[in-house]
Parts: sequence; C-alpha cells; structure tokens
Amino acid sequence: MINEKPTIKSSLKALLYLLPMLVITVMFNIWPIISSFLMSFYKDYNFYTDEVGGLGFDNFLYLWNDPDFHLAVRNTLIFVAGVVPTTVILSLVIALLLNQIKVFSGFFRTVYFLPFVTSTVAIAMVWNWIYHSDYGLMNYFLGFFGVHPINWLTNPHYSLLALIIMSIWKGLGFNIILFLVGLNNIDKGYYNAAEIDGANALQRFWNVTIPLLSPITFLVSVNGIIGSFKVFDQIFALFQGTPGPGKADLTIVYYLYQKFYTEYKYPVAAASGVVLFFLILLVTLVQMWYSRKHVHY
Repeated sequence: MINEKPTIKSSLKALLYLLPMLVITVMFNIWPIISSFLMSFYKDYNFYTDEVGGLGFDNFLYLWNDPDFHLAVRNTLIFVAGVVPTTVILSLVIALLLNQIKVFSGFFRTVYFLPFVTSTVAIAMVWNWIYHSDYGLMNYFLGFFGVHPINWLTNPHYSLLALIIMSIWKGLGFNIILFLVGLNNIDKGYYNAAEIDGANALQRFWNVTIPLLSPITFLVSVNGIIGSFKVFDQIFALFQGTPGPGKADLTIVYYLYQKFYTEYKYPVAAASGVVLFFLILLVTLVQMWYSRKHVHY
C-alpha cells in the first residue's frame, strides 16, 4: 500500500478528502490576500457600494509622501532590530542554563513558557505597573544605580524601548522551548569526540553546539522577524489604544489599522499591507539565502 503508484483515481480521492480544508484556506487566506492586493490599486473607492473609480499607483504614491508611513517603517525596523537578536541570544543562554538543571526542570520551563500563553492585555497591565514613573519596579531598580525616574510610557524617547523590552520578555518562552528541543537532540558523541581532541567548554559550544543548533536558530530568527514586523497588539494594549506618545511607537501594522478602522482609507491601508508583505518576503528570502551557506542540517 505504501509503495503503490499513484493513480488518477487515488489522486482524486485524496483531493476529495482535502477539499473542505482547501475551500476554507482559499476563502479565508488566499482570497483576502488577492483582494487586498487588488484594493491597493483602487482609486476613488466607495466601500459601501463597492464602486471603483479607476486603477493606479496613487495609494503607493500617498505612502511614499506620507511622513507617518516613513515613521512607521522606521519604528518597525528599529523594533525588529531590537527584539529579534536579543530574543535569540537570551533564549539560547536561558535554554543552555535550563538544560543543566535536573531538579525542578519542568517547573522552571513552565515558568519561562507562561508569558507566551498569557493574554497580551494581561501582560500589558502588568508592564504598565512595572513602567509606572512613581512606584514602578523598573524605576525602583534603576534607582539603585542613581538613575532618576523615567517616564517610560509618556516620554517619546523611551516608549519604543519600553515596547521592545516587554516584547522580548513575552516571546522568550516559546523560543526557549525550541532551543531546548534542539539541545536535547544533539548527539552526545560529538561532545565526547571534541573533549577527546582537547576542546574546552567554550570550544565545544562554539564548534559543536552552535553549528548543530543552526536549524533551530534559523527557525527562531524567521519566526521572530515575521512576528516583529506584524507587531500590533502589544502597542495597542500597552499604550491603551494609541501608537505611543507623539506616535513614537507607530508601526506599519498600526498605521494600517489607523487607515482602515479610523480614517476609512481602505485602499491606502491595503497598499501599506502590500508593502509590509514584500518587506517580510524580502527579509525572509535573504535569510533563506544565508541559511543555505551557514545552516547545518
């Protein structure tokens, strides 16, 4: 049965089983992408009557000349650059430490994983208290080093940093689990062979652990970049429905939300979504090209 050659009848039977999921995927995934792409070229669009005045690149020209969109792209890139590398490094370090713990290992892994499955609104409420300028924990600990209280959520110079810190903390748990899986799948024979050759702990980590963890590192990096480019709920919850003080935390997805749900500029929102799609696609293709040379499967 397993080695049986596929026939037209068996292929049609398989497609019949897959048909319900294919219909759902096309309706809720493929078609919205196509319709959004088409809407990005609409001119003088009436959402209620679905009348299109014409097609053109006016919406993309609008984005090109809109300072808010430039700010959104800048903030998004800063957010990605701040969150992804830090999350990867911290997740790997914590996973290495947790992998050495034998007693209560399940407890500690659960504690680190809890933020990932906790509601973003609940997390934002906790971090609102942590960032409070008068009695927040962040300023309390900084006071030990002589740092004056910082208005984390109302000062435009610090609000994006506050968002980055919270997002790093929230995303650590899932990445730690992935790295733990990768560490447990490394054959101990590699470490024994390196130790026989005289490699110390640092050399074993750099020449054995890092190369053999490269597929997991690639997966964590790709997931992190895609998720960071699409950041929205953390901003909405942390700054209570605003893009931060003075739009300091305005990102591409939040810009899209504003254009669609508050300004009702649907084609502009669709155009910003198309730009975001190609930005993510470009970064992902670069990562895949890099992985072919440096990821060891």
